[in-house]
Amino acid sequence: MSTNKLDDLKEYLKSLGSVAVAFSAGVDSTFLLKVAHDVLGDKAIAVTAASASFPRHEYDEADAFCKKEGIRQFIFNSNELESEDYASNPKNRCYYCKHTLFSGLIDIARQNGIEYVAEGSNMDDLGDYRPGLEAVKELGVLSPLRKVGLTKAEIRSFSKELGLPTSDKPSFACLASRVPYGERITAGKLKMVERAENLLAELGLVQYRVRVHGNIARIEVPAGDIAKLVDDSIRSKIVSKFKEFGFSYVTLDMQGYRTGSMNEVINTTK
Repeated sequence: MSTNKLDDLKEYLKSLGSVAVAFSAGVDSTFLLKVAHDVLGDKAIAVTAASASFPRHEYDEADAFCKKEGIRQFIFNSNELESEDYASNPKNRCYYCKHTLFSGLIDIARQNGIEYVAEGSNMDDLGDYRPGLEAVKELGVLSPLRKVGLTKAEIRSFSKELGLPTSDKPSFACLASRVPYGERITAGKLKMVERAENLLAELGLVQYRVRVHGNIARIEVPAGDIAKLVDDSIRSKIVSKFKEFGFSYVTLDMQGYRTGSMNEVINTTK
């Protein structure tokens, strides 16, 4: 390998000949898709899942990026809520979701003469509980960013060099990750979360999560933003709107925002 991981990534993608990228408009998949298309042209396609756990604004960003870059994009209706394995929300929910998602991507790739399917996990993803990566391995889906050893920080740095709009975009996880394991996932709950998080964005917050516990909303924001939320006018607006969205109670997590907070209560070794 060279000393430049971006060059390594380009060489690896070039060696594949053709690839379908699972594209969510996030930092990692945007970077991977951009490099793949730069190297392979029309032999690199984007496949975006349309589902209740994928916010509309992310879908719109994915669509806009592909149109701007001239990338062929295919929309896959994953319908994961129809699966009891997913909707019942076991701790390995992500495995079932990814298995359904990538099985669909593989079909789309085959139908369009594309040899490989790739996803955008990076080296940092190996440090958290990620059952979805088991599905990636089982189905033979490629992980080019991990293949060349790229970390999140490096991906952001290279994204900035390439002028990508996602270089400083906050990390995002599917809306289902806002629901505690064992609590059933419904389209209604996911829509409540989406509307609530859209409101926080409208209020100027950049990093946030709205976790759902029955009829309770638990808001996570970075510690530095907590004071903003308890300002009386903003607090009142959040409470009023969240109740309008369907929540009975609205709480603020004093620990602040952290990734994977729903994993704190499970034993991932079993």
